[in-house]
Formats: sequence, C-alpha cells, structure tokens
Amino acid sequence: MSPSGAPPRRSAGSRSSAGSRSNARKNSPRILVLSGPNLDRLGTREPEIYGHTTLAHIHDSLVERARELGASVDCRQSNHEGDLVTWIGKASDDGFAGILLNAGSYTHTSYAVHDAIKGSALPVIEVHISNPEAREPFRHVSVLAAACVAKVAGFGADSYRTALEGLLRRLGV
Repeated sequence: MSPSGAPPRRSAGSRSSAGSRSNARKNSPRILVLSGPNLDRLGTREPEIYGHTTLAHIHDSLVERARELGASVDCRQSNHEGDLVTWIGKASDDGFAGILLNAGSYTHTSYAVHDAIKGSALPVIEVHISNPEAREPFRHVSVLAAACVAKVAGFGADSYRTALEGLLRRLGV
C-alpha cells in the first residue's frame, strides 16, 4: 500500500509477476523494475529531455525483451519514497533475482533508498533516461550509485532495455 492507502501503481503496460510468470520459462529469473517520482508523466513531461515515450510503452517493451531473453519483469512506479524502499526491501523475499531502479529525483536525495539497496542481497542497476551529469549541478551527485552494481544513463527510453540486458548477463542468463 502507498501512503495514500491505495495499492501500488502499475502503468498500463506493466505486468505483475503472476501475469508474466506463465509466459516465462520455469526457473527463469524475475526482475523487479522500479520507477520513482514523476516518471508516470513520461511522454508529456519535458519531452526535450525525456522524449515522447511513455512509461507504459517502456514497460511493455521490457516485458517483451525479458520474454525473449528467458526472464520476466514486474514493473512498478510510485511517487512515494516509502513504496520504493518497501519494494526493494521485500524483493529478495518475493523471489526476484535483481532490480532495475530509476529513482528519479530520489537519486540525489534519498539515503533511505540507498540503505534499502545496501540491505538487499540483490544486484541493483541505477537507470536514467537522460544523462544526469550533463544536466543541472544538483543532478551530478547520486547518493544511490555506491550501493548499485552498475549505472545506465543517457540512452533515452533504451536505458531500461540496456540495463535489463546487462543485469541478465550479470546473472548468467
């Protein structure tokens, strides 16, 4: 539940682990894909920076690519820091093999998300659509990077796909 009491928000293109399990091979890795604040506005928010691709389209593309690679994804988005912390903390118990995380602006501020990553036994890849280091100075510092195994940034919506492929290679898939 989010702080508002509502269940976790999933974009129209996201798939729950139960929904994608039937399409994945038995014992295939499950990857948790988390997107933070304002990423639900992709496609309309600052398209000159983030492009016109919606988060739902990114999620649909990840579902298909994961299937092609013998894996499955569960894509979630929340504007609430506590949801991200909870999902990261429970990911291993929920059977995920790794996490792709675009924490949005929490990348630069959230020691709670950093600590959740550090407390997780799973590999986490930090994902960004734009290149934060090429933007405003406050975006140049990631408080999450030291807790993550890798970072993919600056490839637009393809950053998610590149991160998924890299994580699955790291997992030996």
